[in-house]
Amino acid sequence: MGWGSAGSKFFNPVAHALQEAGASDELKERVLTPLIANLQNEDWDTELDSLQDFLDDPAIVKAFAANGITWD
Repeated sequence: MGWGSAGSKFFNPVAHALQEAGASDELKERVLTPLIANLQNEDWDTELDSLQDFLDDPAIVKAFAANGITWD
């Protein structure tokens, strides 16, 4: 059984905070790439839901892609 709330409780709030703070693309990638990897290691199973919420942010999309998660 996967971890469905990882996006709403952890990933999305961090990603939104980075956006609201005006973080650079480099900082977003450096923070979010390992966060995504760690959540996947804990059996995150709603990655695509979170990715869909951030398709308008190329740095966040790149962080997902670095972990093998892409939107087709």
